[in-house]
Amino acid sequence: MSEVLKSLRTLEINRQEMRMTSPQYREAVISKLRQYIPFTAACCTTVDPHTLLSTGAITEQGLEDLHPQLFEYEYLHEDYMKYEQLAAAAVPVACLSGVTEGQPGRSERYRNVLQPAGLGDELRAALVEGGGCWGFLTLFRSQHEPPFQERECAVIASVVPLIAGALRSYASEPPLGRMDSAPEDSGIMILTDQLLPVSANSAAQYWMSRLQQLERLDHGVLPRPVNAVCLRALGENTEPGGLPSKAKLCLRVEDGAYLTVTASRLEGSGGKTELAVAFVYAKSSEIFRLLADACQLTAREKQLAEMLSRGLSTKELAESLHISAYTVQDHLKSIFSKTGVSSRRALISKLFSQGME
Repeated sequence: MSEVLKSLRTLEINRQEMRMTSPQYREAVISKLRQYIPFTAACCTTVDPHTLLSTGAITEQGLEDLHPQLFEYEYLHEDYMKYEQLAAAAVPVACLSGVTEGQPGRSERYRNVLQPAGLGDELRAALVEGGGCWGFLTLFRSQHEPPFQERECAVIASVVPLIAGALRSYASEPPLGRMDSAPEDSGIMILTDQLLPVSANSAAQYWMSRLQQLERLDHGVLPRPVNAVCLRALGENTEPGGLPSKAKLCLRVEDGAYLTVTASRLEGSGGKTELAVAFVYAKSSEIFRLLADACQLTAREKQLAEMLSRGLSTKELAESLHISAYTVQDHLKSIFSKTGVSSRRALISKLFSQGME
C-alpha cells in the first residue's frame, strides 16, 4: 500500500512541476493504479461538489458506449453503490462483489449494463477530501477476472484523499475571464426525454462543442455535464412545494471562465416531456462558493470573506460578527494562507471579481 502512495505522491510533484491539466492528471492516475491493481477499464470524473453532478470524465476505450446507461442507473434507478451514498460513507470505497455478498446479479445495473458488455466486478470510489467530494473513480474487471478483494479496496481508500486533493486544487484556480471567441449571450438547448437534441441556439452549439472537446468526445455525443443535469431533472420530484432543483452544476472551462449548466423539465401537450438546458456564465456568488470550498475555507471564513468584499473595515467586521479585531485579523491570516494571497484586494480579485452579476 505504501508503494502506491509513494507513486501517487511522486505524480503529485510532477503534476505541479509539469503543469498537467486535469484530464492529463486523471489519465496518469489510472495508469499508476494499474501498476498495482489489475483492472480491465477505468473512468475518473470530476464533479460539482455541491450537486455531485459530473463536470467531465476520462474514460478508457470500451466504456464510452456504456456511459449513458451507467448515468441512467445512477440518477433514475435504485441500485447498489450509488456515488452519492459513497460520498457520504465513512469509507467512500466499495466493490459490487462485496456489497452483494458475491452475488452481483442482485444488481440491476450489473444484469442490464455490465454483464451484457462482458464486465464483471466494479469498484467505485468517491474522491472525498477536506469535507468535499471532487470526483469519482470507477474500476472494472471482465467476467473472466477474479472479483476485487478487500485489500484492493483498502489500497484505493488509502489514496482517495491524495487524488481528491489534486482535483480540488484544479477547482481552486481562479477564472481567467471570457475567451475571445466565446458567445456573449446564454446558450439554450431543447432535448427530448430520451436526451435527443431538438433545437439549440448558436451559443448552445458553441458550448456543446467546447464540452465535447474537453472530454474528447465525437460530435453528436452528449457531454457528461449535459447528460448529468438532464437525468437529474428527469429524476426529480416536480410537484408544487418540492425541494429546489439540483439539476445544476458549475464547471471551469479549460483556459476560460466558469460556466453553469442547468436543466429544467418542460411539460407539453399530451403529457410530452422535454428538457431545456441552459449554458450561462457563472455569477460571482457561484464562483465564490466553489472557490471557497476548494480553498477549504470554514463557514466563518466564508462569511468574513463575503463581508470583506462589500468593503467593510476590520472594525466594522468585528462589530458585525461580535468578535474582537484581533480575531478578525487571525481569520484574515488563515484566509490569506488558504487562498495564496497576501492582501484584501488580491483576495477579492481571486474570489469575487470574475463572475457575472
